Amino acid sequence: MAKAVDSTPIVLQICTPLQVVAPFIILVVFYRIMCYNKAIPKEGVDSMRYIISGKNIDITPGLKEAAENKIGKLERYFSPDTEVQVTMSVEKGRQKIEVTIPVKGSIIRAEQDSNDMYVSIDLVEEIIERQIRRYRKKLIDKKQAAQSFSQLFIEEAEEAEAEEAINIVKTKRFGMKPMFPEDACVEMELLGHNFYMFLNAETDQVNVVYKRKNHTYGLIEPEF
Repeated sequence: MAKAVDSTPIVLQICTPLQVVAPFIILVVFYRIMCYNKAIPKEGVDSMRYIISGKNIDITPGLKEAAENKIGKLERYFSPDTEVQVTMSVEKGRQKIEVTIPVKGSIIRAEQDSNDMYVSIDLVEEIIERQIRRYRKKLIDKKQAAQSFSQLFIEEAEEAEAEEAINIVKTKRFGMKPMFPEDACVEMELLGHNFYMFLNAETDQVNVVYKRKNHTYGLIEPEF
């Protein structure tokens, strides 16, 4: 007896190249979106807001990421949306970073320089953290400033035992005669001091001159 032959046609489905790679493209796009959402703080997320600028230096993605990651370790001390102003600069071979964190009623500021900007970033974060931890009780005692810090940081300050007190052991009074900043620098050098307070003859305000690196001077003026 002859064996029946199955005459059902065999259908071969041939996938186009696009159909083959489409799932991989979707996975790659999804992965990139997830990484972007994780790396870039969004409005409403509990993170600080960074304003990073450069002077005589290009702010590369690597420097920007390093600054945000390192200084981001301080986020646990501050309330959400705290603004962090970061300025990187290069002057005479020294790579300098300045960080300013305005809080209500006060300003937290530090700067550091080295031969490598990444090293400067590491150092300035350590300085700011020491400032915050050392003076946290005094910062939080200011009701306005307390609004800028996280609840965890406030609770830690309240639970902390005796803080190192600022002990003023000497008070000095002296008369200030009007003079120009250049004359004040000469007086400072004659006295062998690193700074000198004087009454500015041009503005009739109390100013301070101080020594800087490379035999230069700085002038501090009040701002009201």
